Parts: sequence; structure tokens; C-alpha cells
Amino acid sequence: MSKKLPIGIQTFREIREDDCYYVDKTAFALKLAVEGKYYFLSRPRRFGKSLFLDTLAELFAGNEVLFQGLYCHDKWDWTKQYPVIRISFAEGVLQSRADLDEKIGEILDFNRKQLDIDPQQPSISGNFSEMIRLVHQKYGQRAVVLIDEYDKPILDNITNPDIARQMRDGLRNLYSVIKGQDAYIRFALLTGVSKFSKVSLFSGLNNLQDITVDKRYSAVCGYTEADLDTVFAPELQGLKRGKIRDWYNGYNWLGEAVYNPFDLLLLFDTREFKPYWFETGTPTFLVDLLMQRGFFTPDFEKLTATETLLSTFDVDHIASEALLFQTGYLTIASTRNLPGMTQVTLGYPNLEVKASLNGVLLQALTNDPARYGRQAGQLYDLLLVNDFEGLQNLFTAFYAGIPHDWYRNNPIAQYEGYYASVFYSYFAALGLNVTLEDSTNHGRIDMTVHFNGQIYLFEFKVVELVPEGKALKQLKDKNYAEKYKAEGVPIHLIGVEFSKESRSVVGFDIETLGGGA
Repeated sequence: MSKKLPIGIQTFREIREDDCYYVDKTAFALKLAVEGKYYFLSRPRRFGKSLFLDTLAELFAGNEVLFQGLYCHDKWDWTKQYPVIRISFAEGVLQSRADLDEKIGEILDFNRKQLDIDPQQPSISGNFSEMIRLVHQKYGQRAVVLIDEYDKPILDNITNPDIARQMRDGLRNLYSVIKGQDAYIRFALLTGVSKFSKVSLFSGLNNLQDITVDKRYSAVCGYTEADLDTVFAPELQGLKRGKIRDWYNGYNWLGEAVYNPFDLLLLFDTREFKPYWFETGTPTFLVDLLMQRGFFTPDFEKLTATETLLSTFDVDHIASEALLFQTGYLTIASTRNLPGMTQVTLGYPNLEVKASLNGVLLQALTNDPARYGRQAGQLYDLLLVNDFEGLQNLFTAFYAGIPHDWYRNNPIAQYEGYYASVFYSYFAALGLNVTLEDSTNHGRIDMTVHFNGQIYLFEFKVVELVPEGKALKQLKDKNYAEKYKAEGVPIHLIGVEFSKESRSVVGFDIETLGGGA
């Protein structure tokens, strides 16, 4: 039977009392509450972190009626009710240390009123410490501390390192209290988007268990395939299951892959496939950083990093790989255990992110959002009818329309991978089935596109960066077509050579194999 879709609702009580769809996460809540004490969880925005924290708050507060029929109901001791201190930086944008201290004061004051206590210490750390001791004294149970969006004041100012450092120091002043009040704390969970190093932010809170990349908690936020089959079964009629999976599934933290809840709820509401999550706010900071660092966009298909690098994040050191992973634009595709480290391979989680991120990056790469949209549509139409002459002209137009002054003044245009990045991202932004065969040099890419019942094998090279030679001949020498011949469809070999000096296609050769062609 169909229920109300909890779009944007982060309150557990409202979801339960209004008979909304609810994916039961209480097994995770119970496991955390019973097996440990201090936890940290990082997930991208709009993944259900706030709802999970609210669920924990209601669990510890002993509001049994809300949990009837859920996993934890007959496994939790409802006779114990714990005082819950809740801290959230989700609201507003703070732009100075003074703003942060004022906000923390408001948050502590709200908790003081909710818990009916009266701490007297004037300092932030002293007031928070006294609050934890007083609630233990008043309620006879140790405090539960739940912190949501713990890193937002820093991330909101990440493009201004001086302010970001001030925010970090102010938050460290608050969070350091937790360890000092260990005797009066029953449970603590901090959640956010990024994982800042413990040394820089948590000031000795080295017993904080990070469950971010832990296969046991991979599905603590988000919806699984099983959730779709059971909880959301009434909403699936008329929607192609494979398309839902391709568009929105694929986020993984070493365990079960999940869907972003925001995407699925809006899909079920509108019945249209759109990049709902992506459109809620791609940080310009991310795009600017990638452009500044000359990132090779084909690498996003398969990016290798160490597991420790994904957790190396601070105001003064932001690895591109860590940023892309923590913000949800790349996810874990596989891992490999080496003698001294764990190697992680990152990739796009799904079609929504792949197409949308490349679309945004293309606008930065070509300096003309309107032209990008027009030319992407032309690429699709030309492939649809195999107009190879039109493709040659379009490939030239990708670059020819970019003003000379922009080339001269923009650092990304001087990067050796720039031209190949533009070429690849046009295809990826369309959401086409793109596979990179071999990217051994930033001046070239070998790319396979499955489209319209046909296969296109591209070799793209910049003649100033790769030794002169026919791109088509290189495609044939590598014999990539051989593994696709059994499919019995036309295979088009397309060699594209580009000159960065003339900003023009200087070689374009096609050969079609099989499929009766």
C-alpha cells in the first residue's frame, strides 16, 4: 500500500507518526549503542545522516511507541531513558570565529532549556563540560551527545584558509570537552561530510571509532536494493528497475551499495529521471580546485589512492581524491591489500553523477555554458545517424569557439591533459556508455562508446604531445575491436588527431567493421 514520501523530512517522530515510508535503520542504531561509545560517521550531503541521528536521539530518550514494529523494539531496554545533548551546525552560514562562538552559545542555551539545567561557567568549553555533568546528576544516567554537520563551519569557509582555521580552532575548543567528560558520557556520535584529521580537530579524542569506511556500516545511510523491493515496492510500477539502478545506485563504503534517498524519493514523486541530488548544490570550490590543479577528467573513471589518503583532510591539505570521495562524486569501486597499505580504486557511483559532474566541468573547461549545452546535443544527434563528417566538424568546433585570450590566460588550458579532457567529458556529460581502454598519456585517450546498437572505438591524440602517427593505425594495432566482434553489431574505428597549436582537428579517419556494414 502506498504511503507518504518523506521528502526533506529529517525527523524520525514525524515520519513514524505521519505513516511515511521508513527504511528501518534501527539495527545499525542498536549495534552502535550496544557495542561501543564514541563514533564518527562521514557521508555526503542529503544521505540521511540527520535522520539517523534523530533516530538515535529518540532511541536513547526511550520513546518506545515510535519504534513499535521496528527491528530494535524487542531488543532495547526501554526502562532506561538517557538525557540527550544535540548539537547541529546545519543552519546558517558562519563567517567569523565570533559568529561561531555566538552560534555555539545559542546551541548550548537551547540544550540547557530542553534539559532544565543551569550551567554557570562562562566559557564555551566550561559551559559544555558543566552541562554534561549536570544532566548526569539530574537524570541519573550518563549523557548522550549527538553532533550533526560537525564540519560545516569549516567547509563553508574552506576557500578562505585563515577563516577556516579559526573555525577549526573554535570547534576543537568545543569537541575537546567530550574526552574530558568521559565518565559522564554514555554515547557520542559526530557526523559530517568530511573527515578532518583527529590531530587537527578532535584534540586527543583518539578513541573515536570511525565507521565511515567499514563494510558493516556501508548501508547505515541510504537505501539498498532490498529496500526498494520491500519498503518501496508500491512505487516501482511503471519505472524500469535497471534504469533506476544505473541512474542512482552505486555508492559504496566497502560493503553493500546504496542509493541516495533524496534521489529516489523525488523520482517516486515526479516519475522522471533527473539529477535531483546533484542539483542541490555542487560546490564551486570543488570545480575551481580541479581546474586549478589541472585534473585529467578521464581519470575519474578509475582513480587510485590509498585508504589513508581518503582520510587525510585539513584546511591546509586537501587531496583532490579525498575531496571527490567525501563529497560523493566518486565512490569506492574496489580495494587491494598490499603489504603496507590498502589501495583503493575510486569511480563514479552512477549515471547521475558521471553525466552531471562532467557537464559542470565542461562549462569550466570551455568557458561557455550555453555553447556546451548546444554542442552536447549536436554530438548526440550526429552519433544517432552516424554523420561522421558532422562529427569531424563538431570536434573542431569544441575548441575553435573558445576565445584566444581565455586560452592564453587560463592555467587549465596550458595543462597537457586539457584537450583530451574536453573530448572525453563531452561524451560523459551525455550519459553515454563510455569505457576507457587505455589512458597511458594525458595527450591521448582510447575510448569505447556503446550507443544505439553500435560500438564506437575512438583514439584521440594531441599531435604535439604524442609522436606523429595515424590514430586509426594505432587503434587497429591495439586490436581493441577483436573483443567486441562477437556482439555482431557495427564497430566504428575513429582516429582523431588534434593540434593544440592550431586548435583544430588535423586528422580524422574512420573504418567500420562487422554488422553488415
